[in-house]
Amino acid sequence: MTRRNFVSMTAASAAAVYGANERVRIGLIGCGGRGQYVGNFMRQATNAEFVAFCDVYKTNAERARAAMGPGGKVYGDFRKLLENRDVDAVLIGTPDHWHAITSIEALRAGKHVYCEKPLGHNIREQQAMVKAVGAAKTLFLTGTQQRSATHYQDVQKMVAEGLIGDVRYVKIWNAVNGKLRPIIPRGVDNTTKPDDLDWDFYCGPAPLVPYERARFLGTYRWFFDYSGGFITDYGTHRFDTVHQIMGQDQPRTVSAVSQQYGLQGIGEIPDVLQVTYEYPGFVLNYEAIMMNGQGAPGRTPGHRYYNMSGQYNRPHGEAYYGNKGTIFCDRIGYEVYFEDGKEPVRKNTTDATSVHAQHFVACIRGTEKQRSTVLTGHRATIVSHLGNLAVKLGKKIQWDGAAERIVGEPAKILGRDWRAPWGKWFV
Repeated sequence: MTRRNFVSMTAASAAAVYGANERVRIGLIGCGGRGQYVGNFMRQATNAEFVAFCDVYKTNAERARAAMGPGGKVYGDFRKLLENRDVDAVLIGTPDHWHAITSIEALRAGKHVYCEKPLGHNIREQQAMVKAVGAAKTLFLTGTQQRSATHYQDVQKMVAEGLIGDVRYVKIWNAVNGKLRPIIPRGVDNTTKPDDLDWDFYCGPAPLVPYERARFLGTYRWFFDYSGGFITDYGTHRFDTVHQIMGQDQPRTVSAVSQQYGLQGIGEIPDVLQVTYEYPGFVLNYEAIMMNGQGAPGRTPGHRYYNMSGQYNRPHGEAYYGNKGTIFCDRIGYEVYFEDGKEPVRKNTTDATSVHAQHFVACIRGTEKQRSTVLTGHRATIVSHLGNLAVKLGKKIQWDGAAERIVGEPAKILGRDWRAPWGKWFV
């Protein structure tokens, strides 16, 4: 039996397919900053290499090839890359509205898939992804790298063992100052389309609108055509971590309030968003603010915080409140404070993106068990979407996790109007 025949076998037998000395050949779909960032970590795994690069913006594809695999092939259509029999696996770093279609087609083509979060642009797309993974004979890993962070495993153990007592309230937050980080930097042309950009293909299942630089590259998440905003971006990571630590991944009710005060100038996502979720046994509050980068108060002198831009701000994180103490944590550390005044416990570490990227290759070889799956990614991203849907509906909503529906609302509320022909994946 040939190596190519073996690739079509189940992921569980991947160790028999890819020996320690056999190369795992990867294709990058979506060659922007995030795709290259994760890909450069992934190719550091033993005997892993990038052999194909695809982007609707040829400049980015060529840059990625030059930096990551000069001998690789460049494509403008991901379907052509998936026809390449030399590609064993793909890293999907496209904008969010392309995650589902590219993932489903990659699985059907017999490729292993690492897909960045959020899992999909909407819940309907994610349901189709879960179905595709169930039918596939290759593995799917969600790019929620906090699952590979050992300090979060420490926090999970501390909560489970009752170190801070009975936890009934959890708070998570994301903060950035939109005035200091405008959507279009001064001097950038917002209206002239690059010659080597296929704008129609970029829009894909989203409405075809005139080109705007603001809708492209690093700022596409400011528009609901391509993303769910801050909550589906950074928020999804934190919801996934709450699910891991608290052992619950299905909220029962969701209520939200948001406002756009106009600080962004361009874009649609709110300046202020606050969502309250009722889970079995605890309440979760999520807040996103784009007009101030302070985040939560309280800092330890000399302690590093994720994405801190000054001595005092704490722009991202989670807080677990128990009757015996509180744990504050983010992507690079945690602090434990006790109600009885006992000496705090602190830890600083590093971001786990590199670990998670190489974990994907190890999973393909069968030497490590998956830490993040399509289902963990699906459940975390559902929570993000429900926050936006509560705003859209203007009321407190009830979520039926078993049926995956909002009680009293039509199923179509969980999807979108896909532009032809791309909606056929979600019929």
